Amino acid sequence: QVQLVESGGGLVQAGGSLRLSCAASGSIFRIHVMGWYRQAPGKQRELVATITSGGSTNYADSVKGRFTISRDNARNTVYMEMNSLKPEDTAVYYCSAVIATSSITLHDYWGQGTQVTVSS
Repeated sequence: QVQLVESGGGLVQAGGSLRLSCAASGSIFRIHVMGWYRQAPGKQRELVATITSGGSTNYADSVKGRFTISRDNARNTVYMEMNSLKPEDTAVYYCSAVIATSSITLHDYWGQGTQVTVSS
C-alpha cells in the first residue's frame, strides 16, 4: 500500500506565503512524476505544478513566478512554496504521484487534500 500525506495548508492574507509538503510512504519501488493539483468550490480540479524525478518542472500559467515546486527524492517528498498568494488561489490542494510498486506495476496516487484559504 502507498499513502500520500499532505501538510502545510491554512489561512493566509493576500500577498502572504505558504509551503505545502507531501510525503509518500509504503511499498514504493520508484516515484516518477509528483505534482500538485487544486480544486476550488464549484470548479474542476486543475493542475498547479509537476516535477519529474530528474527535476524538470511544469507550472500552470496562473502560478508561474509565484509558486515553486521541488522534491527530495531521498525522503519521497514533494514541496510547493507559494508566494504572493491571491484570493483566487483559495482551493483544496491535492498531492499526486505516479508510483511504481514493482518493476511492472505503476499507479497514480492521491493525497487527501489540504485546504488553502487566502483572504483579501
